[in-house]
Amino acid sequence: MKDDGTVSAPAPVLAGRRWWLPSALAHALELDPDGGRPRRTARDWVVDCSCFLLALLVGFTAAQPLHDNPHIPHALAVTDQTLGALACGAVWLRRRLPVALAVALTAVNFVSETAGGACLIALFTLAVHRPFRYVAWIGGAQLALTTLYYWWRPDPEMPYLVSVTFVVVLTGAVIGWGMFVRSKRQLLLSLRDRARRAETEARLRAEQAQRLAREDIAREMHDVLAHRLTLLSVHAGALEFRPDAPREEIARAAGVIRESAHEALQDLREIIGVLRAGDRDDTGRPQPTLAALDALVAESGAAGMKVTLDQRVTDPDAVPASAGRTVYRVVQEALTNARKHAPGAEVTVTVTGARGEGLSVTVHNPPPDRPAPPVPGSGQGLIGLTERATLAGGRLDHGPGADGGFTVRAWLPWG
Repeated sequence: MKDDGTVSAPAPVLAGRRWWLPSALAHALELDPDGGRPRRTARDWVVDCSCFLLALLVGFTAAQPLHDNPHIPHALAVTDQTLGALACGAVWLRRRLPVALAVALTAVNFVSETAGGACLIALFTLAVHRPFRYVAWIGGAQLALTTLYYWWRPDPEMPYLVSVTFVVVLTGAVIGWGMFVRSKRQLLLSLRDRARRAETEARLRAEQAQRLAREDIAREMHDVLAHRLTLLSVHAGALEFRPDAPREEIARAAGVIRESAHEALQDLREIIGVLRAGDRDDTGRPQPTLAALDALVAESGAAGMKVTLDQRVTDPDAVPASAGRTVYRVVQEALTNARKHAPGAEVTVTVTGARGEGLSVTVHNPPPDRPAPPVPGSGQGLIGLTERATLAGGRLDHGPGADGGFTVRAWLPWG
């Protein structure tokens, strides 16, 4: 019988865990406190330090064969290691300048064997932070230079084709891994955007339901107010045409005018602030009151529902018309929801109250014996009822009960 639903975006859930998110993702999710340039998170520092150490490890591993290779001059080996050290230090710029760093290290890697680790890290960063067209051009250039590199500086321990194949497979795996990470981040951002759109649509539907509830109340109050003003006009006209009437009759008519004016003012206070929209289908039919609950329960019983009405209202004839209408609408909507979401369940309607204490209405249904089939509907009925009760000066709450059923409770002033 639950008639409302909400969707929440992931950003509030992740706001307290920014430290383990990448800074670029946290910035895209608008989790940065200052909203400026993305700042490294704790996770970024761990990853950047690991990448730097990995680049150094690859560089040291490649430096030893340079000294053992008799075909490489000492000056070239020193230049290779110097460029490799600079490439390892440049890894710290990979988040801020991914394209420029990847281009520069691709060129450096052609003349420096110890810069290979830093070059792979730059390609991985490029695949994570930039679209595929950048990866295709720079990665293609890297693979093309690889074939020339091993032709220029062949590996003494491995054949040419084995060396080129190994580097091509390793480069492709690094680029593929980076693209996979990028796709996961884009999926999270798309879910965030979808959740925001769902929140906006739910808020618009709720606002529309509240507006429609206000319009319905305005139309009802307009009819009641017109009736009271008409009654006031009739009695005032009687005094005008019967100035010689007995004193008692004049006093009685004046009392009726005063009471009608007071009630009209009360109704006018309820209608102020509520926009009245024209309704061509509104034919001025009489509005339901508290006395119509018996007929509503009987109508629901005739439709096959099991409804028990427990009405304990002191002096029900004295209940204000607006409060009686609101009670009727609450019971009507609750029975409709019970019919939709808990078919076959016995519904209990309890209405109590007295002058000065207010009117209390409770509609409860146990869980259904069988799953309810899906029923089309706007799902905004309880939102409209909450708005109606609030405008009447009362309150309404709803939710599942301890037995697994659903309960709607409302209280309306009667003073």
